[in-house]
Amino acid sequence: MLMIKKAYGYVTRIKNGKTEVLVFRHPITEAGIQISKGTVEHHENTYEAVIREIKEETGLESFQVEGLIAEDFWENADGAMHHRFFYKLRAWNAPDEWDHQPTGGGEEAGLIFHFFWVSSPHEVELINGHGDYLNLIFSL
Repeated sequence: MLMIKKAYGYVTRIKNGKTEVLVFRHPITEAGIQISKGTVEHHENTYEAVIREIKEETGLESFQVEGLIAEDFWENADGAMHHRFFYKLRAWNAPDEWDHQPTGGGEEAGLIFHFFWVSSPHEVELINGHGDYLNLIFSL
């Protein structure tokens, strides 16, 4: 069975004393609202991958990885098994919302993601398991 490593990033900030998590609306409607994530490349570990993915997908530079909060195995709709690693990150000086064209290439080339912050695990419905550990962020 094919096993693919994926690194997910719950990018957080504190605004007015409340924790917020960065999400984005994908321009393809079926792709819904997501958190930044991506495939771990052969030459990198999951920590390096989450940093690369956050930079590529969000355009943010001012952030720090606070730690790994969850790891699991998840079956994708195409039958591939994903070994998922969820990290909590903290951002500084990020706008309230913005648009960004991912720089990683591949199937995201030419797309524009719309980023915004949520302040509860129930504020938006995240797609395909992206919200599986969101409750941990808001309970920390």
